[in-house]
Amino acid sequence: MAGTDSTRPTIATGHGPAIILVRPQLGENIGAAARAMLNCGLTDLRLVAPRDGWPNPQAVRAASGADLVIERARVHQSTEDAISDLRRVFATTARPRDMVKTVMTPDSAAAAMHQAQADGDRCGVLFGPERMGLENDDIALADTVIEAPLNPAYKSLNLAQAVFLVAWSWFRLGDESPGSRIELGATRPATKEELLNFFTRLEAALDECGFLRPPEKRPSMVRNIRNMFQRMQPTEQDLRTLHGIVAGLFRHRDGD
Repeated sequence: MAGTDSTRPTIATGHGPAIILVRPQLGENIGAAARAMLNCGLTDLRLVAPRDGWPNPQAVRAASGADLVIERARVHQSTEDAISDLRRVFATTARPRDMVKTVMTPDSAAAAMHQAQADGDRCGVLFGPERMGLENDDIALADTVIEAPLNPAYKSLNLAQAVFLVAWSWFRLGDESPGSRIELGATRPATKEELLNFFTRLEAALDECGFLRPPEKRPSMVRNIRNMFQRMQPTEQDLRTLHGIVAGLFRHRDGD
């Protein structure tokens, strides 16, 4: 996870919600938030009155290569100015406020952002200062509040964690990669012909050693064994190893 990958594809920009950090205090946190954004394909970073000014070399270092986000970051003097071109604004908070607002989880908010984007409406998400979060006046500017379903006894995310939580929720709705995959390296998935050849050899060996008995149970035992190996989705290298195991066992037996 650590480090950067110089072989990663170029990330499309200009899509997704704007990430608006309201009065952020530390450059390191801005950089870490930029890193979280770029991992999820977001590049529109807006800073409202950053305490230590801008540009900030600490932010560059903490961004760990997310230079695109840092270089394009725009500074605004007020939250109103930062959201002026947006049609839908979300505000993140972990504390109940005395306001009537629609409250969404990060996932439901992400779905709403995707729908708004499909309708041609720009969205943005407000994140407050590290110590106290957003002020009520900032939240009042938002249409919707985002509240993550965390441990009720302890809801404490740092700025980059909060940004990543929302950004990841948005990103994965548009992610078409499989939920899991096997890194095959130099090998490939075994063909059915290769798998059947292995079954033939294995079953002959099991017949010879008397494992597939009694005869009336042989068909169900063979099916169970075949199903077991097919659930493994073996590679060509796996089958070569299994062939070697079978051959090695019988060489050992014959040698005895």
